[in-house]
Amino acid sequence: MATDKELSDFLAVVERRAFKQAVYAVRKDESALDIVQDAMIKLSEKYGDKPASELPLLFQRILQNTIHDYFRREKVRNTWVSLFSSMRPAMEDPENFDPLETLESEAGSETSESSEDRVSRGQVLKAIDEEVQKLPTRQREAFLMRYWEDMDVAETASAMGCSEGSVKTHCSRATHALAQALKARGLQL
Repeated sequence: MATDKELSDFLAVVERRAFKQAVYAVRKDESALDIVQDAMIKLSEKYGDKPASELPLLFQRILQNTIHDYFRREKVRNTWVSLFSSMRPAMEDPENFDPLETLESEAGSETSESSEDRVSRGQVLKAIDEEVQKLPTRQREAFLMRYWEDMDVAETASAMGCSEGSVKTHCSRATHALAQALKARGLQL
């Protein structure tokens, strides 16, 4: 069991390094200081009775979890971009005001498209997938790496173990073959 002095000495030794680690992770000095302080308090309150030899690993785990918690909280905070308080009720009937009725779907989003559009899009994607699967192996690999995984020509060439010119040739042949196959199915993209 660590004594109060051992715990205090340990925290004094790791404080600076923990702060640098937190600043590197969150990029804000104030938030990093809060994270380190929270981690130190959690260590003292919950694990102060552990042997001094276990404190470094425990503290590191607590610090990492506290950093992850910070990012989770930030994600939730940033989710709500528009404040409900900024939405004003219509002057005609302020008692029956529903802020959700003022929100509109963004054009081009899945929530704004009709069921027919959704089904149609699903059928087109299925047809494209079927045609991609019919491509020769090297063409399919090059096409998927370049256009699906968004790799550049050099990265694709390195991954496929061929020259950049070969990647360009495979991609060109794949796009032409796909265009012809989809046109034969009556799909124009």
